[in-house]
Amino acid sequence: MRIGNAGGYWGDDPTALRRQLLGPTPLDYISMDFLAELSMSILQKQRAKEPSAGWARDVLAQVTPLLGELRRRGTKLITNAGGVNPHGCAEALCAAARAQGLDLKVAVVSGDDILADVPGLLAGGEVMASLDTGQPMATVADRLVAANAYFGAMPVAEALRSDPDIVICGRVTDTGITLGALLHAFGWPLDDWDRLAAGIVAGHIIECGAQATGGNFTDWRKVASWSDFGYPILECHADGTFVVTRHPGSGGLVSCATVREQLLYEMGEPAAYLTPDCVADFTSIRLDPDGPDRVRVSGITGRPPTPFLKVSAAYADGFKTSGALIVCGPDARAKAEAFAALCWARFDAELDHAGLDRPEATHTELVGDDACHGRLTPTHTPSEILLRLSVRDTDRRRLEVFRKLLPSLILSGPAGVAVTGGAPQLSEVISYWPCLIPRAAALPVIDIWDQRSTEPAPHRLAAAGPLPWPEVPPDPGRPRTPDPGPRTPIPRGADRTRVPLLAIAHARSGDKGDTANIGLIGRSPECFAWLARHVTAARVKRWFSGLALGQVHRHLVPNLWALNFLLDEALGGGGTRSLRLDAQGKTFAQALLRVTVTVPAALLRTIAEADRPCPGELLPARYRRRP
Repeated sequence: MRIGNAGGYWGDDPTALRRQLLGPTPLDYISMDFLAELSMSILQKQRAKEPSAGWARDVLAQVTPLLGELRRRGTKLITNAGGVNPHGCAEALCAAARAQGLDLKVAVVSGDDILADVPGLLAGGEVMASLDTGQPMATVADRLVAANAYFGAMPVAEALRSDPDIVICGRVTDTGITLGALLHAFGWPLDDWDRLAAGIVAGHIIECGAQATGGNFTDWRKVASWSDFGYPILECHADGTFVVTRHPGSGGLVSCATVREQLLYEMGEPAAYLTPDCVADFTSIRLDPDGPDRVRVSGITGRPPTPFLKVSAAYADGFKTSGALIVCGPDARAKAEAFAALCWARFDAELDHAGLDRPEATHTELVGDDACHGRLTPTHTPSEILLRLSVRDTDRRRLEVFRKLLPSLILSGPAGVAVTGGAPQLSEVISYWPCLIPRAAALPVIDIWDQRSTEPAPHRLAAAGPLPWPEVPPDPGRPRTPDPGPRTPIPRGADRTRVPLLAIAHARSGDKGDTANIGLIGRSPECFAWLARHVTAARVKRWFSGLALGQVHRHLVPNLWALNFLLDEALGGGGTRSLRLDAQGKTFAQALLRVTVTVPAALLRTIAEADRPCPGELLPARYRRRP
């Protein structure tokens, strides 16, 4: 069975679906992921203004021209584009099909939207405490704008039993839309934890679209072509093994290195990757080359899931605004610092004059002088800087003072300032609230929109109503002994050399709330052994001292030659709360790879030719930081 991905986020390449469907490799299924943690709050606002809205409208423009081809080829589309109104999405697709003279069959998975149920859950004794802070949801319940339970693959597989052309879901996990297709195609039992875990890993690899096929790859110069970029395709087998590849002739790159980076993306505890379907053990994954642009994945193990469902909730949390000016040299940095000091001093004075307290948070960034990496290059001398000043508070009066103040200072500061716009605009802050509920508190519902049926649409697939979750057995766990670390010997010798970590590693980073994740991957088993011994949580904490305010946790993933770091309180609150330019930690991996270290010269000779960085990727000395 072949399943391809044609979208990793809301706003991804609008031509990816066409290229995947019409490419030379026939596909049984195509998945498209549209939802992030805070997407539901945006969609709830849209639906409040227009009852037919609340779903990712991009999917209509992408799918409508291809409806006939989807039917002709027998390729089924599975997507979570339904957002908070999957029935509205189904109705729009059916209308588009009717306009083309097509009879469409759409399965709709809903039941995940529990916003209206939250008061009853709290009254019934559910605390719904934040997984980040431990606070009870009652503290923000009056400000909730969205609350969606994460469903897994089971309702997707159940929906496919009705043989629809398209499955439209609400908040189904990114991995669930892939595993659901595998469950249906191969008839896997819902308690075959190892094969379910294999499906979770498969879904994780392709859920972010082109990130598995060379997009955001550290060694980007190795990517053959950036045009007509190939999105990932899985060739899946009933035993749970699969091959990651792409359409022949398409752009991009599939290698063990690109797959490793995606596997480490937004990962928490590698041995316990939690989903509604099972707990997958990423430390069991085995990767092997299977020819050009083909990577075979096998060996995956899993165990029963927890008795809970994760809920992604969001609440109104005030306002924020950012303004910027271009400051040019000579002495661009000194000018930018002087202008920032002037702005904040005047801001304080204006607040005092208005009888207002200081705002909840302010932030200064000198873009072009290591704004994203926390001054890792203190000797850098920029010729121009984008001075970015930001404010966040629950009282918009303070932000109104700031937005009127910033443009008024342009003629009363240092020379060489260029105007980039008028008064900054205010935006609402929607904060993320992850929590848990018992599985029985949110049950999936499947409806069928069948234009070939004489029954009114939609009609429910099962007269019994919501589908009950399968019983979850107690998780016996697996005894975890302290990992002794890699057993691969580290080359020794008198010759030592100083290099950036990029010379012996590649990396990928992402976010979950206010926690940044960095997956650091050795370029050889020996490089991993050196990294495991020398790149400790304490050293990473020190290197990111200006960014990571909380603890740094480290996990070893020897099978992927990798270390996974979790940096708490590293994103300025995360999501829309953050005032930082890089609110999702996407650049943190590149920051870590810039750090210079002293290694045995023989270590560099352990790296296979294909895994070495391109010469142009090694940074000149002025961009390196000495730990």
